[in-house]
Amino acid sequence: MNASFPRTLSLLRKEKGISQKTVAAKLKVSQALLSHYENGIREPGLDFVVAAADFYGVSVDFLLGRTMSRDGTAIHVNELHDASEDKDNILRGSAMSLFSKKILVNSISVLFDLLGRMENRSLVQHTYSYLGTAVYKIFRLIYMKYGKTPDEYFAVPHVNFPDASDANMKLSEARLSAEIEKHGEPHTLSNDTMTRDYPLLVQSLLSLIHATEKDINNLLSRD
Repeated sequence: MNASFPRTLSLLRKEKGISQKTVAAKLKVSQALLSHYENGIREPGLDFVVAAADFYGVSVDFLLGRTMSRDGTAIHVNELHDASEDKDNILRGSAMSLFSKKILVNSISVLFDLLGRMENRSLVQHTYSYLGTAVYKIFRLIYMKYGKTPDEYFAVPHVNFPDASDANMKLSEARLSAEIEKHGEPHTLSNDTMTRDYPLLVQSLLSLIHATEKDINNLLSRD
């Protein structure tokens, strides 16, 4: 059993707002055993996994962390809504670049819509600074390789570029975190509200989360 299963099992229960005792009774296991499953202490059998998936209304693949789509459907590039096309975007590329572009554009569209609802200009500014610096870094690396005059194209000297851009991202992230912490009224996010509010875009965000967490966990496993 993979590491995603315990976290997902616990998350689904908490989303429904029900106790371990209630779920254990429904799935015909002891509360202690369910607790062990949710904390990754013990691994369940296939019968329990199937029963849990049916109880929570998700696919077994989702429960096992094989997909971020709760119904188990695969995400294909041609099926993804592309928010950039809403404004007559004409950029084209390979299948991989097109897929990646859709995932990022759609996810960022959700992100900025959530920020807009919070009605806090500082949050938007710090998010823009953080993401903008990431785009700047990537473009600069490409231009340094293929540009005719890589040193003259940018105002920040090449010698300062790596450390200064990293510092700017960290500063933006710190300011963003501080602004979120002091923000007033909290906003409740769940799979149901995200699916309701962003029916065309939520799959992209879930795919991005899944891929990023996979990279992070692979990195952690090397330590």
